[in-house]
Amino acid sequence: CGGAMEFDSKTQKMKCPYCDTVADLSDFEETQSEKTASKEGAEQGETQEAAEEGAMMLYVCESCGGEILADKTTGATSCPYCGNKVVMKGQFDGALRPDYIIPFKKDKKQAKEAYRKHLEGKKFLPGVFKQQNHIDEIKGVYVPFWVFDLKAKADFSYHAEKTRVWVSNDIEYTEHENFEVKRAGTVEFEKVPADGSKKMDDTLMESVEPYDFKEAVPFRMAYMAGYLADRYDADSEESAPRANERVKKSVERAFEETVTGYTTVAAENSSVQLHGGSVRYALLPVWILNTTWEGKKYLFAMNGQTGKFVGDLPADKNAARRMTIKLTVIFTMIFYILRLILWMFGV
Repeated sequence: CGGAMEFDSKTQKMKCPYCDTVADLSDFEETQSEKTASKEGAEQGETQEAAEEGAMMLYVCESCGGEILADKTTGATSCPYCGNKVVMKGQFDGALRPDYIIPFKKDKKQAKEAYRKHLEGKKFLPGVFKQQNHIDEIKGVYVPFWVFDLKAKADFSYHAEKTRVWVSNDIEYTEHENFEVKRAGTVEFEKVPADGSKKMDDTLMESVEPYDFKEAVPFRMAYMAGYLADRYDADSEESAPRANERVKKSVERAFEETVTGYTTVAAENSSVQLHGGSVRYALLPVWILNTTWEGKKYLFAMNGQTGKFVGDLPADKNAARRMTIKLTVIFTMIFYILRLILWMFGV
């Protein structure tokens, strides 16, 4: 029918949203290559060359021929004239080409349903929030990530203590045993992701993890049809410190969990050295939902592969205050009842 085909997360094939025509990715890519070859010319080259002098770039929509002005890091967007999704092919060529991509498996309908479920069962959520808060925008975005493989050599020492308390002849005794505990070893980490987009909140992106990298496939432009995408604007060296910090914290937790059987454990000295490793460039699927309530914007995100949904919600301060008072009354009553029972039995 002439409409732009999109990648369908359910069938994992290309599908026209207007006539429901379905095509394999290979057939779609072959057709797109023919279209691109027929439209290449001096006019487009001159347009992009002029735009590249500034912070923006101009692209030509292959569907209607409209010119699109976009940020240099934009990898895919919507044409403002015909509404079709446009992939900025030059953003993923050569050294900029991702090593692999995890295709979307969850669609927009599932993202909306996940948002509604996210609002359920929240005791302190203002009742009118569900009624008045409407989704301003929902978009599927391929977010650029650097994925690191690392080896960590760790050496820890802990001060641990065992405490034993007993009563003999109405005298209470406390025994303290102190120990010096050491742990050392090497841990290998695979596919530690670090957000490569400065536009995206790093904490939000980490919150929608984990991703199943077993489903990652070699990058193909067809997967991006129908979705938005960004090219990285933070390179691997800039993103590495965040990945390193995540690895170090994981190592610290893993080794501390092996120190068991003690009353208290405190880390005294620690050393985590990172060695070798490799880095890959990947695009990972995220649904982004923007909402506004009482003049404040709320941002939500859903893992486009697993469906994990995260986002902050407003709290009803009056409801929280009432709950605090209620709990205080309950615990006070329990305390006095226990005292009364102890008094009755002469304890």
